[in-house]
Amino acid sequence: MDFFVGTRGHNRVSPRGGQDRVPFARVLGRSVLVALALSAAGCGPAPEPPGSVAASGEWREFEGSWNAAGTRRTIPLGADRRGSIIDLRGTMLLAGPGRPGVGFHSEVIALVDSGTGLLGRSVWTDERGEQVFSELKGEGTAAKNQIAGTILGGTGRYAGATGTYEFSWQFVVEAEDGSIQGRAIGLKGRVRPGQPAAGGLPK
Repeated sequence: MDFFVGTRGHNRVSPRGGQDRVPFARVLGRSVLVALALSAAGCGPAPEPPGSVAASGEWREFEGSWNAAGTRRTIPLGADRRGSIIDLRGTMLLAGPGRPGVGFHSEVIALVDSGTGLLGRSVWTDERGEQVFSELKGEGTAAKNQIAGTILGGTGRYAGATGTYEFSWQFVVEAEDGSIQGRAIGLKGRVRPGQPAAGGLPK
């Protein structure tokens, strides 16, 4: 037995004066195709909400801890003045949503003049081997040891980065053989990424 549908729009006059009825299966097939087309259109990728990607070049705040050990060689520069060369290596851990990374191996070399202050250079290396470079300036004395860092860029995802940070340095161990160990107090700063690269700065 054939199934037919006799609804308006699907009837047509036959050569014999009657009406031919369109097979129900054909109408059903057309309906399924229309439904599939509408479904496909509705399942397309949703438009990305505006502002879902952070604007490049924005400042990102961070804070953290820094512990290091190394050596210091000192020479006298008069009765109340001395000069020192400091070589430190240690671990830096950063916190905050704007941190450039989580953990770094840190290295510092610096020249300290008790009369004029500290001038040094630092490199932070993350778990991928990518680095952040910075310069250090400060009083560098026991009474005034506030130190300011300026980020000079880096490699990989840190290329072109700029920023500043500050801290006070506290020596924990100072041995007669020149061995020293210390930590940063109140480490905080901000960084601005350079041109976007593969991976970019971690959020």
